[in-house]
Amino acid sequence: MSESTSRLVARAALEMALSRDHGEEAELQARWRVQGVAAAAVDFGGPFETQVARVIERIIVAARREGVIADTHAELGAVAGAAHEAMAQVAAKAIGLNVGGKAAVGRKGEHLVVAVVASVGLVHLDDVAVGVAHRVAPGAKLDR
Repeated sequence: MSESTSRLVARAALEMALSRDHGEEAELQARWRVQGVAAAAVDFGGPFETQVARVIERIIVAARREGVIADTHAELGAVAGAAHEAMAQVAAKAIGLNVGGKAAVGRKGEHLVVAVVASVGLVHLDDVAVGVAHRVAPGAKLDR
């Protein structure tokens, strides 16, 4: 059974969000590009409440910079909506606490996925939270 495109893109975004450093990010980007998936990732950290808007803004900028999306209202909105939904999934564990982690976006054709992997800190006890959201980014003429 072949993997659906949305699952493939989700796998790419999750792998990017789990990468250890910028070198591994670059390796993953190149590997996913061969499969027709464009991807980008950003680091974040601080009090959760201050990070939501920052993550949304930073993942949009990274997606544009890396050619994951075009600078259109529909594509910007798809990334923003998916990033907001992924952060909302993390919120259940992170409200009121410090977080640090990585957000990533992946895209193939119309399928766009944002994944967020965050360490949630409380004293010396760290928890992990993951959020993943899929959107359709219309207007993609070619697989990127």
